[in-house]
Amino acid sequence: MAYDEQVAQRIRDLVAGDLDVTEKKMFGGLAFLVNGNMSVAASSKGGLMVRLDADEAQRLLEQPAVRPFEMRGKPMNGWLRVDEAGFETEPQLREWVDRSVEYARTLPHK
Repeated sequence: MAYDEQVAQRIRDLVAGDLDVTEKKMFGGLAFLVNGNMSVAASSKGGLMVRLDADEAQRLLEQPAVRPFEMRGKPMNGWLRVDEAGFETEPQLREWVDRSVEYARTLPHK
C-alpha cells in the first residue's frame, strides 16, 4: 500500500516555508525530515508515524487512535503510529506535526 497523498499534502501545507524541513520517500511512505532527522511521515500503512521524546510518546499512548510504532514486531521507543481518527481536523494534525518537528529540532544535524 502506498502512502496517502492527501495526508502527505496536509503535512506539507503545515511545514511549507520551513527551510529546515525536507521530504524523503522512506519505507513506502513519505517522511518529513528536520535537519536530516526524521520527524513525521505519511505512513505506507495508513495514518502517521510520529517521532517524539520517549517520555512524551509514552504519555500520549493514552490518547485514542494512538499506538506504539512497531518495527519487526518490536515497539520503537519514541515513535508512535497515529490512526486517521487522531488527526481528522487541522488542529489535531498541526499538534502532531508541531510536536514532532519541535522534537526533531533538538537532535544533532545530520
